[in-house]
Amino acid sequence: MTVAVFTFVLLLANTLKEILVLLINRQATLGGVAEAILYLIPWVLTFALPMGMLTAALLVFGRFSADQELTAVRASGVSLVALITPILVLSLLLCGVSALVNMEVGPRCRMAYKALLERMKGQLIGTALPEGRFVRVDAKASDTGTGYGSYLIYVERNDGHALKGIYIYGLDRNKTGQERFNAQIVAPRGEIQVASNQTTLVLYECHIAHSDGTNWGTSYSGRSDIELTGKSADETAQKPGIDNMTFRQLRAELRDTDALVGRPEFVSPLEVPRFLMVDKIKELRDQRHDFTTPIRVQLHTQVALSFACFGFTLVGIPLGIRAHRRETNIGLVIAIALAATYYSLVITGQSLSRHAELYPYLIVWLPNFLFQAVGAVLLWRVNRGL
Repeated sequence: MTVAVFTFVLLLANTLKEILVLLINRQATLGGVAEAILYLIPWVLTFALPMGMLTAALLVFGRFSADQELTAVRASGVSLVALITPILVLSLLLCGVSALVNMEVGPRCRMAYKALLERMKGQLIGTALPEGRFVRVDAKASDTGTGYGSYLIYVERNDGHALKGIYIYGLDRNKTGQERFNAQIVAPRGEIQVASNQTTLVLYECHIAHSDGTNWGTSYSGRSDIELTGKSADETAQKPGIDNMTFRQLRAELRDTDALVGRPEFVSPLEVPRFLMVDKIKELRDQRHDFTTPIRVQLHTQVALSFACFGFTLVGIPLGIRAHRRETNIGLVIAIALAATYYSLVITGQSLSRHAELYPYLIVWLPNFLFQAVGAVLLWRVNRGL
């Protein structure tokens, strides 16, 4: 029941924020709203399952303790450990369910939900470049310099059309057919413009490095347009941002990115100020940038959140026993406070994904270690006090 309540609340919050506006503007039908809600259910279960287990543990054991039933059970020869073992086993089983949802079902449903919203808005999802990952797109001959080639584009922030932190690497093939980097473009901001089936990436204040195969030259442009081949919604839907990738997709993305940045001719943004010999470009990045760290953070977050059910249950049982309260509202307040603490620590780790030196992919594990350690100590103290 508690899982159903939290699922309903989280669904309502997302529906009011994104879908209700479309419904009022007659951009969405009731059938579309129902479809969107179905897509959202697996995603909100990531948060509803742990919070439901925590609330249930607080309410059940709080009433159990307040009615002196725990004393009666102990007098019958049943230990606290034997009493809570089935609940802990259930929480571990729910961790397996959470892992399936977090690492596979949830991301796929989230992407389907976003695609549905874009269709309701009447926009082309193909006009958006995913955040935090390299995307290979075709370019015209006039852009790459030596025949038809392609670009590897990396965007740090994308709100739909406005882009921030853009890194572009031009690729072509030499006479032997081997692919090589022949250009690099760095721009602090840009936008996507769409006309008919043609997509144009417009870059502002961009610094350009280009190679003739032997030497590199540099230039600056207040504006640079790159014409990209048109992409359909279905094609681009297969290229989600890292926040919406499954675990297997993240593993593949990490492997491909490692292979890319490991190439000897790859010039990373860390080397750009020296490479381009332009002081202004130093303003583009004031923090260390690592292309792989955001992917690692998302990988670890998916796995770490899967263990939330166990940590929440381990903390909820002794807190419920020590609270000695029958009131439901007290249990809900404690549950919300603990959940807020847990997810705040996870968000803190995610917010540090641009600081590779702080190992943010390990920070997202801190809430699990903290809750499980505190829960184990509290259970030990409660068991001794009974």
